[in-house]
Amino acid sequence: MSDFTSNFWSVYVAGIVIFSISACALLLWFSGKARAMTANDNTTGHVWDGDLREMNNPLPRWWVGLFIITILFAVVYLYLYPGLGGSTGSAGWTSRGQYEAEVAKGDAEVAPLYAKFLSMKVEDVSKDPQAHAIGERLFMNNCSQCHGSDAHGGKGFPNLTDNDWLHGGTPEKIEETLHKGRVGNMPSMSAAVGTAEDVKNVANYVLSLSGSPHDSVRANLGKEKFAVCAACHGADGKGMQAVGSANLTDNIWLHGFGENAIIAMVNNGKVNVMPAQEGKLSDAQIHVLASYVWGLSNNAVAK
Repeated sequence: MSDFTSNFWSVYVAGIVIFSISACALLLWFSGKARAMTANDNTTGHVWDGDLREMNNPLPRWWVGLFIITILFAVVYLYLYPGLGGSTGSAGWTSRGQYEAEVAKGDAEVAPLYAKFLSMKVEDVSKDPQAHAIGERLFMNNCSQCHGSDAHGGKGFPNLTDNDWLHGGTPEKIEETLHKGRVGNMPSMSAAVGTAEDVKNVANYVLSLSGSPHDSVRANLGKEKFAVCAACHGADGKGMQAVGSANLTDNIWLHGFGENAIIAMVNNGKVNVMPAQEGKLSDAQIHVLASYVWGLSNNAVAK
């Protein structure tokens, strides 16, 4: 780790830069002073095709001037900007500073527009064409990596276009989720349920709750064991949004469908993380994004 905390690499890079510029300057000076052995007619003695002779003419002055300007430019640039090892340059420029300045400029330009949306209800913002376009772009940049560009999700990532919500689909809950993020934790329940046969029975009982294909005998045997699951999913298996537990009575399976998938979930558990957008996005951006997400399932239904 000392290689990353010492100034060795800074000195190393600075040395290479200084050496390279100095070498270019010395080469230019040497080429201007050195004289090749030539004949009286200023030729080098090399002859091609019988009468084609190589002359020993110096570089054109404009060409030499370009070399000098290039070297001077490099010296001035390294004085003003970073490039000489760990030197920050006298101008104090940084890529982060430029980025933050550009972001601040952009935020200032759209601030009135976001202020307008922030004063509106989510339901109204979701129907505004301009807000919808902004929300869609925010979704594509920050949410589509997990939920998909069409917001239909995938295995392990919720579908945002239906009305199935682990923590609630109200505008307030969606904004809360975006602000703080979520951590979904389904602990391993195999020890609490019992034997492998007990786990299989419980899996069939869970399938029966949604009317999915199942073994009715095993389902009856697993009903009693389901009591250890009811603490989170409820006695009726409909889940509890207060803790983010899934509704087991519908046909929406976030982590896979079927007996084997349920057995794996009971045995191994699962931890899902929805990262917080607070700090990454402003309150106004989260408000517009929440409006867009809310509209995906509600405006479509209204139509």
